Amino acid sequence: MRTYLVVVDESPEAETALRFAARRAAKTGGAVRILALIPPAEFVQWGGVQATMEDEALQRAEALVTSAAGTLSNESGIRPSITVRQGEAVAVVRKTLEEMDDVAALVLGAAAIGNPGKLVAHFTGADTGKLPCPIMIIPGGLDAEAIDRLS
Repeated sequence: MRTYLVVVDESPEAETALRFAARRAAKTGGAVRILALIPPAEFVQWGGVQATMEDEALQRAEALVTSAAGTLSNESGIRPSITVRQGEAVAVVRKTLEEMDDVAALVLGAAAIGNPGKLVAHFTGADTGKLPCPIMIIPGGLDAEAIDRLS
């Protein structure tokens, strides 16, 4: 089965990438895996404070993917797999791709204005040829109708 891996955060371009991946999966009989990233915890001198900060970050990430999964299920009927991981974004995405051999494409959204985003910049750079799957960059400026038409 064709699985599209989408990295989601609170940005509009992540929503664009998720919509595109859902439409492609629906049209090709594939699946969607949502990856939510929790940034690495900054060292805090008091362990209890750091544990609370990490727990809050996990709760935000889980709420984000739960919302995204609900929207995806309602709009396309696809029930995505959900993965939440903590760490530096590029390293986590790379490790996830290495571990999951069913990923047919990494789907990322590029910002509509300015810098395309850290993940897009990295995965379209010098290491692109080392990826285990194709990468799809979805322009953040596309509206829902254009995404539906192109997917």
